[in-house]
Amino acid sequence: MELRLLVTFEKVATVLSFTRAAAELAYAQSSVTTQVRALESALGTELFDRLGSRIRLTEAGERLLPYARRIIELSEEARAAVTGTEEPSGTLTVGTMESLTSYRLPPLLELFHHRYPGVRLSLRTTIGDETRRALRQGTYDVGFLMEERTEHPGLESEVLAVEPLALVATAGHPLAGQEVTLTELVRIPLLATEPGCAYRDLFERELTAVAPVEFMEFGTIEATKRAAAAGLGAALLPEVTVAAELADGSLVRLRWEPPFTLRTQLAWRAGKRLPAHARLFVERARQLVSEQA
Repeated sequence: MELRLLVTFEKVATVLSFTRAAAELAYAQSSVTTQVRALESALGTELFDRLGSRIRLTEAGERLLPYARRIIELSEEARAAVTGTEEPSGTLTVGTMESLTSYRLPPLLELFHHRYPGVRLSLRTTIGDETRRALRQGTYDVGFLMEERTEHPGLESEVLAVEPLALVATAGHPLAGQEVTLTELVRIPLLATEPGCAYRDLFERELTAVAPVEFMEFGTIEATKRAAAAGLGAALLPEVTVAAELADGSLVRLRWEPPFTLRTQLAWRAGKRLPAHARLFVERARQLVSEQA
């Protein structure tokens, strides 16, 4: 099996799109298709199911993927060892989430862009179960989690920082300036991001112990903040995402403290030997995120 065919297969398997893989590899789409078919021919089996405009890995493809990643990693390590280069290089697929990508990671991404241009970061936005599943399957090399738990079966993880939360609303909210109870919270309009977000799910758990609740759901943190500022309700969000609004007064913090603690963590598959550029990413993430907290 040629290494270049495995590299192309791994990219298609990661993004599940021939078009996107071609763009990230700087190939023509026809070249990606040809290389995947060549690999399938060499192995005597199909690696992808073609479902109209979508694709998915076959059982054979699922079995090949971790081997392909190991071969690619060993190739990159071998090249670095033989050439004696000190410049880190390689592709790193990172699972992340909106709150971290927008508010915690820009300094880290900027650092790698300017100081380590040989490291190609590929960010994938997922949360919770989906991120952990992708790490266990090897689809992601490393992934950021914002969880109450710090132990995850099949994964190794490192806590980078405690992530404070803030219950926020517009300055004119009826509960502003007073101690707030769960009994009062279940009686007011509440805003939230999508289910599966750790802080939303934990908040809902506390509220439903008092009474059933329904959230007005928004797709992004930015939309949730705007709705809260417009007086549509209160929202529990990571403090880092609302720091600017609290500072300029467009949002205020309601006086309710969550009885749970979230921690921003970086995780990878248990037993996986991280290549040098991945270890560098973990080290720099540890340093920069802890400095911000």
